[in-house]
Amino acid sequence: MNRDNRAILISGLFICLIFISGCTKESATESSNLIVPHEERWGIYSLNRASEEVQLLYSSTQQMVGLRLSNDGTRFAFAHRIDGDSMHYEEICTVDIDGSNFERLNQNNHMDTYPSWSPDDSQIAYLSWPGATLDIYLMNSDGTGVSLLYDSGSHDADIDWLNDKITYTQDSQIWMMDDDGSNPTQITDPPNAGQWGNANLPFGDYDPRFHPDGTKIVFERLVDDSSVHGNYEIFTIDTDGSNEIQLTNTGYSQGLQSWSHDGSELVFIVAAIGTTGQYDIYMMNADGSDYRNVTPTYFPPEFLCHKAVFSSDDSSIYFIGEWWE
Repeated sequence: MNRDNRAILISGLFICLIFISGCTKESATESSNLIVPHEERWGIYSLNRASEEVQLLYSSTQQMVGLRLSNDGTRFAFAHRIDGDSMHYEEICTVDIDGSNFERLNQNNHMDTYPSWSPDDSQIAYLSWPGATLDIYLMNSDGTGVSLLYDSGSHDADIDWLNDKITYTQDSQIWMMDDDGSNPTQITDPPNAGQWGNANLPFGDYDPRFHPDGTKIVFERLVDDSSVHGNYEIFTIDTDGSNEIQLTNTGYSQGLQSWSHDGSELVFIVAAIGTTGQYDIYMMNADGSDYRNVTPTYFPPEFLCHKAVFSSDDSSIYFIGEWWE
């Protein structure tokens, strides 16, 4: 199956074009009695890790990205294209984990994306692009009280919020600040940060996520640009900027990682291996061991998996799925 000219959101900073052909996903076997529910092109799904059964929780004709589970485990936040099919129509939305009580929180003519819940779920930090740069905004979880939280003067992206700290991407580096927007501190210093090559993003670091205990951050780094997809490897670093560790060495286009709630595992998406499109769900232990594809073999080739997160008890994986037509 050909997947040329596919557009995916690798990070909150850019809408990235990944040119991918081919597909290695296997079709469902005749003996399998499991199917992937299908209503509209896009959906939020739940994958039971033990049984591999999939449930469709919410479905839409329009693109969804940036899935985040509330800290109490009852509600999703995500960016959803509404009223149009360009990034200018992307708005922050929420829905209960059973697919009920959908709410649109923004209504404007510019991109709002990449939401992150506050520790008590009363607020949502997100990225917005009303002016020259992508900046970090804050609103109540019902969409009221919108305010600018942080503007570095360049693009700010890829936010995650834990306790009283927010980590984010700035200038293709990982940064951290207090949750009132003060004390911005650079955490990583990747080689050639911000330099453009042949890949879909500049060299550098993206998509930081705090470990649940707050001691370290996981992120992906563009380390090679020999293809337009880019080779992104996954790293961790302590929040004081020390002890940087490379967890993967695969050569894959991978990222958008999330921690399990007990901090022992990571789930992430492999978008491409070489020139072959994947869009599969992968997992590994927190130290990089037991790297594995956990996408059930009965998933059809035309079903693509995007952003994935763990359920509150880590027994299931929630993810955005797309039926590629």
